[in-house]
Amino acid sequence: MSNLSELELQNLRHLIGGYDTTHCKLTEYAECATDTNVKQFFDKGAKSAMDNKQQLMKFLQ
Repeated sequence: MSNLSELELQNLRHLIGGYDTTHCKLTEYAECATDTNVKQFFDKGAKSAMDNKQQLMKFLQ
């Protein structure tokens, strides 16, 4: 996609920022978790958020 509108760019920025925030929070929760299953749950969510962020970033290249 080479011709994104200003609104589309703003939406991408908003989504990317949200996934970045989610990744940071879930990573922190995973670091604080003592239960292995809970830690894995948060780690999986953090990885998913980062994967989504990276996928959206491709639209800006």
